[in-house]
Amino acid sequence: MATTPIQTRQLLTVPFSAATDFTVLADYCDRFAEILIESDDPTLRLALCGRLTACLALLRPTLNDPIPLHLIKSLTVDIIPVNPPRFEPGSELLCDYSLMLAQLLTGRVLLPKMERTLTGLLCELVWYFAADLKAPRWIRTADGVKFIDEVTA
Repeated sequence: MATTPIQTRQLLTVPFSAATDFTVLADYCDRFAEILIESDDPTLRLALCGRLTACLALLRPTLNDPIPLHLIKSLTVDIIPVNPPRFEPGSELLCDYSLMLAQLLTGRVLLPKMERTLTGLLCELVWYFAADLKAPRWIRTADGVKFIDEVTA
């Protein structure tokens, strides 16, 4: 999906805070990652990483909080999703991610190829994370609303 400069500028200035619903923050993370993976502009990439970092920092301390009542309906379904969020990079890409992270951790200089690979890893992780946060948690059954894990276990 192509993103216009106007959409990107709006996204870079969209306000969010600790009061922003986690599903909205997850959407922002998803969009930051989408533009980040498509961009070759170092200034834009830096700005997107900054916004992504801010969003993730707001999400992190709330991950184990109860889900707000006003969001429960949007996270409840009648049928269990066929394709729940998964992180399934191919074996070559997973090996590349692992190799690049290992090299980075051993103190090597960050080369352009490494930056691209780490950006890919970051985006894949963010997309999975955002999809997981927004995934349904409950299902309506004949016995009432239940956690999806209770029904699929």
